[in-house]
Amino acid sequence: MRRLRRLAHLVLFCPFSKGLQGRLPGLKVKYVFLVWLGVFVGSWMAYVHYSSYAELCRGHICQVVICDQYRKGIISGSICQDLCNLHRVEWRTCLSSVPGQQVYSGLWQGKEVTIKCGIEEGLHSKAGSDVAPRRELVLFNKPTRGTSIKEFQEMTLSFLKANLGDLPSLPALVGQVLLMADFNKDNRVSLAEAKSVWALLQRNEFLLLLSLQEKEHASRLLGYCGDLYVTEGVPHSSWPVAALPPLLRPLLPPALHPALQRWLGPAWPWRAKIAIGLLEFVEELFHGSYGTFYMCETTLANVGYTAKYDFKMADLQQVAPEAAVRRFLRGRHCERSADCTYGRDCRAPCDTLMRQCKGDLVQPNLAKVCELLRDYLLPGAPADLREELGEQLRTCTTLSGLASQVEAHHSLVLSHLKTLLWKKISNTKYT
Repeated sequence: MRRLRRLAHLVLFCPFSKGLQGRLPGLKVKYVFLVWLGVFVGSWMAYVHYSSYAELCRGHICQVVICDQYRKGIISGSICQDLCNLHRVEWRTCLSSVPGQQVYSGLWQGKEVTIKCGIEEGLHSKAGSDVAPRRELVLFNKPTRGTSIKEFQEMTLSFLKANLGDLPSLPALVGQVLLMADFNKDNRVSLAEAKSVWALLQRNEFLLLLSLQEKEHASRLLGYCGDLYVTEGVPHSSWPVAALPPLLRPLLPPALHPALQRWLGPAWPWRAKIAIGLLEFVEELFHGSYGTFYMCETTLANVGYTAKYDFKMADLQQVAPEAAVRRFLRGRHCERSADCTYGRDCRAPCDTLMRQCKGDLVQPNLAKVCELLRDYLLPGAPADLREELGEQLRTCTTLSGLASQVEAHHSLVLSHLKTLLWKKISNTKYT
């Protein structure tokens, strides 16, 4: 009986076994090729990720350079001791988008913080021991030894006038700069303290933080060491692509961004609350204590919010003082309007006869923000609100011309928008 079973087994399975054996060489080649392809693609992705990470994320260089200057007595600041000697500043996730501006999430004194430090484009990991001397010569060269406190005050006032305009409020801002420089409260400003604050003022975002420090929608400054500074923790991003791994972001078609916003973003009432905060921020930038500021990169990537869905500007790098924008445009040669662009979208008209840029921007802040809010608020908006909201946003995006000419209309449109949104979410859990 056993022999019959074995014979039946051989009759039934031998032909299949021969066919399988005939196909084995081909299958082996395919599997080997697929495995090789997988290893190659994986290695390439790892290499690209490492290369881009190594280029963008150089916080360790920042810390080495800053602490070297601190130990030499060239700079000082409120967090130098914790950063360099006690090692109480914890660097966590790299958030840098450009090599010259290092941004990291971190932990300091039990708080979630954002650490920011500038690295000149010429400074990189291959610079070796030459990094610190070059940085000292370039960045921490002012004020020089022998500068009196009065001269430093005048120097600071002159710098602020050049960057913010000749405003009556600037002497008070100079006073704040000196108070911040005297972080140890010994009623004197040392050369190291003065060098540190002067280097910080050269950083556009720091100057903006200083000018907007009383505004609730800008991150609060917590401390500094040289030109490295620490602000409140990173707000949540309204940019849906931020939820994806960095390598996958360029692969996502822009057409899918709205759908991703609906899937990954906050519920509509929370978005309305964030939008109200953004509109309030636009008000704060318009004729504030230290002049007018322009938003020169109006994207969702810069729209952040807290755990309670209160708006926070995620990045002030592309917010520019009116005086700086006008200085950039004044007398600038142009062939077309695109030649008269400051940042990403602060654009002025080109006088084609004179071939020079005009001084007034084509779109005010509010028009650009409303353009952004059309994609942010209209998808998923309540049916009874969508038509009126769409109409108001369309009206808002048409604002243009001289700021002085649109000021009344600007305020009216902004007020109507805020009221419309607030009515919809007031007296609910979303407020």
